[in-house]
Amino acid sequence: MLRTTLISIAFAALIISGCSQRTMTLEERLASLPADTIFRIESDTTFSEAWEIRLRQPVDHRNPDGEQFTQQVFLYYAGADRPVVVETEGYGARGGRNELASVLNANFIRIEHRYFEESRPDSAGWEYLTTWQAATDHHRIIELFKPVFSGKWATTGISKGGQTVMFHRYYYPDDVDVSVPYVAPLNFGPEDERMYPFLENVGTPECRERVFSFQKLVLEKFDVLYPMFLDMAGKREWTFNRVGGPEIAFEMTVLEYEFAFWQWGMIPCDSIPLEGTDDQIFRHFVATGDPSYFADQGLPRYEPFFYQAMTEIGYYGYDFDKFGSLIRYAHNTDKPEFLFSAPQGETYVYDYEFGHKVDEFIKKDAENFIFLYGEYDPWSATAADPGDNEKCLKIVREGGSHRTRIKNLPDGQRELVLDRLGEWMDSPVAR
Repeated sequence: MLRTTLISIAFAALIISGCSQRTMTLEERLASLPADTIFRIESDTTFSEAWEIRLRQPVDHRNPDGEQFTQQVFLYYAGADRPVVVETEGYGARGGRNELASVLNANFIRIEHRYFEESRPDSAGWEYLTTWQAATDHHRIIELFKPVFSGKWATTGISKGGQTVMFHRYYYPDDVDVSVPYVAPLNFGPEDERMYPFLENVGTPECRERVFSFQKLVLEKFDVLYPMFLDMAGKREWTFNRVGGPEIAFEMTVLEYEFAFWQWGMIPCDSIPLEGTDDQIFRHFVATGDPSYFADQGLPRYEPFFYQAMTEIGYYGYDFDKFGSLIRYAHNTDKPEFLFSAPQGETYVYDYEFGHKVDEFIKKDAENFIFLYGEYDPWSATAADPGDNEKCLKIVREGGSHRTRIKNLPDGQRELVLDRLGEWMDSPVAR
């Protein structure tokens, strides 16, 4: 792996260079980037070269001369005349392919979200983890690379990455030509109440009843399954202090089971082991509900997400009432259920106006968006809604899950998406 260390230059000069309309070669751009390091990395034959970049960004874009952090960026180069696809990750980033870039035979830039993995400021407070700061990270990166490429630009992202696509275009609507968010919710609160009626009507009545019956079965078998839960947690060195103890973690996993079952759509309904052995029931329960979601050991990875969920981008809660006295340890309080997952010691005030402002933008002003959703994915309960905005296209895959992609759409929907992409990007598409 070739390691190239770049020399720092003045911030003002970089902005002038980055925003210039003068065509630059990729080599010129890389040599002048405000980056601590650049690594040449391997790529497949789709690209002629690829780079991993640690780009210096202001922690606070309103104070560009203040504290900085390095943001991880991957660049895959297909040609200066090809389109550019930017994936705005909602979490950490890794190298690799991207569906939209493959469809468009495009250059590809993948950006890790601020405060995740390799892109964490050393000492800055959480107050700089906002949708505007993240959108301005992406705006600055796009501006830095625009002089290199003559083709059109698109942004894309999956789930939280898709949220990030919407938020970036809300703040910077003219940065790119097209945006394709996959399975991206637009929540209106830290426990968006639209989730409850969705789960009461998703799928067939028979499957919903089978899911509910399994949840009740697990709760009824607490005395048998809970010791198995403790044994598994001990072997994996999991603790559950922040959620309130292992009993609460067990019941929260039961509550999560319903959401996870429908989100991923990987389990046929008739395979739910209502008549199974205790071992079969337990293995299905923990594989689907995933108790690691409530373990102390995994929380640092998710803290940045839950900070955002509790302040701007929202999340979901659980319906405790339908289980009655079967729920003995977990309680529905006046605080969001997932507050325990957010950074401790912070004061959380949710911005209830933000989601509605983005919703209004999508309905009235957004252009060239393609929204992709799966019918059974609970995140479709809070899906973006273009309404009468004919400049946007919303596709819902029948029976689809959170794994909905262009490649697995039915033929008619896939062709519609590809036709619209080709038209808006002024580019041939791979079919």
